Amino acid sequence: MIEPSLDAAALVDQLAALVALPLQPDHRPGVIDNFARIVSIAQLVTEFPLPDDIEIAPNFEP
Repeated sequence: MIEPSLDAAALVDQLAALVALPLQPDHRPGVIDNFARIVSIAQLVTEFPLPDDIEIAPNFEP
């Protein structure tokens, strides 16, 4: 399955509008770059295969 490419700029603009976040024009390119990095990192986590019978840990203790 081919996934559509991410338009980080459009997504940042939509999310900023959704939460009424004023985004300064000087900050926008950095926010877009960071959002693209976040998406690639999150993709590693969400695509990690887990067995169907795995259970959630009852307590997290570092």
